[in-house]
Amino acid sequence: MSEQNVTFPQLNKPAPAFNAKTTFGMKSLEDYKGKWLVLFSHPADFTPVCTTEFMGFATRADQFATLNCELLGLSIDSVHSHIAWARSIEENFGVKITFPIIADLSMEVAKAYGMIQPGASDTAAVRATFIIDPDGILRAMVYYPMSNGRSIDEFVRVLKALQTSDEHKVATPENWQPGEDVIVPPPATMADAEVRKDQGYQYTDWYFSKKSL
Repeated sequence: MSEQNVTFPQLNKPAPAFNAKTTFGMKSLEDYKGKWLVLFSHPADFTPVCTTEFMGFATRADQFATLNCELLGLSIDSVHSHIAWARSIEENFGVKITFPIIADLSMEVAKAYGMIQPGASDTAAVRATFIIDPDGILRAMVYYPMSNGRSIDEFVRVLKALQTSDEHKVATPENWQPGEDVIVPPPATMADAEVRKDQGYQYTDWYFSKKSL
């Protein structure tokens, strides 16, 4: 029995380009140039877990917008199904879906991003999430099983961490939150290390950190 090969995009490489039909008309990766993008897939419309996730993204859409970030959903359903589902969510839960949803009936986008995984399903996308930077570079990706919903708070946190790392050239430790210590590059000389003592840096075992960038 032959196995299907799944192609995955690579971190810090250009995200796969697309030009797709959505609930807001045609959208391409180029449309998001200059902004961060969270592209996320779900297995199917009108399913309980997916509905909770879409409401979660929708209620946090303004927060993503303040971070110069757009949201874009995807599933292998039609635009008509997406529209009916979005209307149902608003009517039943009072939550308006304010971002586009890709209708990927051909699975072209889903396959380019490794969303179709035969071990889970040949006809539905797993719960995959991609964070793409303003230059179209893929910076983070997370895959979840169909049975379990995502944490929207975690994607907000990762986005803030990526933006902090880019702006200040630092790394962030486990579960970092804005205002907490970050990890800075090691000093190049002993003199640099001494100077840091008077600049608010802390030395903890094997790395330097600094608070509230």
